[in-house]
Amino acid sequence: MSGILYLVPTPIGNLKDMTFRAVEVLKSVDLILAEDTRTSAKLCQHYDIGTPMKSHHMHNEHSRVQGVVDQLISGQSVAVISDAGTPAISDPGFLLVREAIGQGIQVDCLPGATAFVPALVSSGLPCERFLFEGFLPVKKGRQTRLKELSQETRTMVFYESPHKLLKTLQDFCTVFGSERPMSVSRELSKLHQETLRGSAAQLLEHFQNQAPRGEFVLVLSGMDKKSMKAKITQSGAND
Repeated sequence: MSGILYLVPTPIGNLKDMTFRAVEVLKSVDLILAEDTRTSAKLCQHYDIGTPMKSHHMHNEHSRVQGVVDQLISGQSVAVISDAGTPAISDPGFLLVREAIGQGIQVDCLPGATAFVPALVSSGLPCERFLFEGFLPVKKGRQTRLKELSQETRTMVFYESPHKLLKTLQDFCTVFGSERPMSVSRELSKLHQETLRGSAAQLLEHFQNQAPRGEFVLVLSGMDKKSMKAKITQSGAND
C-alpha cells in the first residue's frame, strides 16, 4: 500500500497560525519536502518536529518528482511545505501532486494559512466571485496578460514583491485606469501588517513616497458594468 502525499499550509508570518493537525502530520510523516530547509527548520524547531527534511523548490522540482513518487509507492508518507502559506499556490508542489495522482497515490491537502484570502476579504471589494492571478509575468507576456484582464469584471488578486510593486501599480494605472479602486496588503498576520485602500493612483503615490517593504497582496476591482458598456459602445462606433 502506497503512502500519502500531504500538502501542509504553514504560517505566512505569525507562527501561532499553525494548526494542530498540521503539526501532527509533520511529526507523523517519513519525510518533509521544504521550499527552503533553513526557513522551515525554524518552524520545525518551534513545534518540536524532528522529521527528516529535504529541499523541494522551483530549481530542483522536476528532478526530484520521480524519486519522491517512488518513496510514496514504497509506502512512505511525505509532506510538502512552502516557506509560507499553502504549497502549489504560487509555490512548488503542483508537479508532484499531478504525478502522484497519475500514479494512484492519495493526496491530502490540509486547510490553513494562505495570503490572498485575508487580503481579499479585508479589501472591501466584492469577493463572492474573484480571479486569482498570483504573480504577473515579469517580462514576456506581461502586457498581453494585463490587456486581457482589462475586460475582467471580477475582483482580481495578485501577489507582488517589494522591488516590483511600483512598476505593477504604474501598469495598473495605465491599463485599468488611475481611478480603479484597489487595496494593497502587506506583512499579513505579522506585527506591522497593514491594508491600504484607495485608487490605483493614490496607492502608487503612497509607495512612491514610502519605500515598499514586505510581501504584497494586491486586490483590484473589476471593470464595472457601466464602464464595460461604454467601452463596448465606443468600440462599436469605431468599427
